[in-house]
Amino acid sequence: MELNADFAVRTLVQSEQIDWVSSPVPGVERRMLDRIGGEVARATTIVRFAADSKFSEHTHTGGEEYIVLDGVFQDQYGDFPAGTYVRNPPTTSHAPSSDLGCTVFVKLWQFDMDDRSQFRKNMAEELGAPIDGVATAQLHRDDREVVTYHHLDAGASMTNGDAGGIEMLVISGSVTENGAELGKGAWLRLPDGENLTVVAGQDGAKLWIKTGHLIHAKPPAV
Repeated sequence: MELNADFAVRTLVQSEQIDWVSSPVPGVERRMLDRIGGEVARATTIVRFAADSKFSEHTHTGGEEYIVLDGVFQDQYGDFPAGTYVRNPPTTSHAPSSDLGCTVFVKLWQFDMDDRSQFRKNMAEELGAPIDGVATAQLHRDDREVVTYHHLDAGASMTNGDAGGIEMLVISGSVTENGAELGKGAWLRLPDGENLTVVAGQDGAKLWIKTGHLIHAKPPAV
């Protein structure tokens, strides 16, 4: 399967406007944002767990990165409430579940295969002091990518011109970008060479942004 697989073109998905699709696991549904491959895939997905749903233990050969958007995600490492950012690098394994239900934004098979840094962070606790209405947290940085989290006050603007491509998820609130309003769940991917400029709406915005990584994009090694 290939979905939004051309990383040289601008891609926008208003995920709240697309249907949920059942996964092979009962109680787990997906909104696919980009994908190269079948059930083993280089993929960016929003995943919804119904209460008491669970996966059997499995290994993430290509690594897994996720944000808990609502509810509480669980595995043998602990309980991860909304606002948690987690990186599980290649070779790690876990058995995901959710007693009460949750929604997560997940990226698979997008790590440096030599990366072994495993961690979790409360994104809000990482925020620095606001500058011109924008508070920023650096969640992760390496030679391939930079991952950040931002709180924008109403009307605040932000620009990012990092090389290597830019990806943004609107976690809450809204922003205007290129004349369009991007609300909760909007996912934008800009190719290498394009800049991002956004202005927050009347309720402000919470954004997750990754840069530099798209020039390294390739299918999973299976």
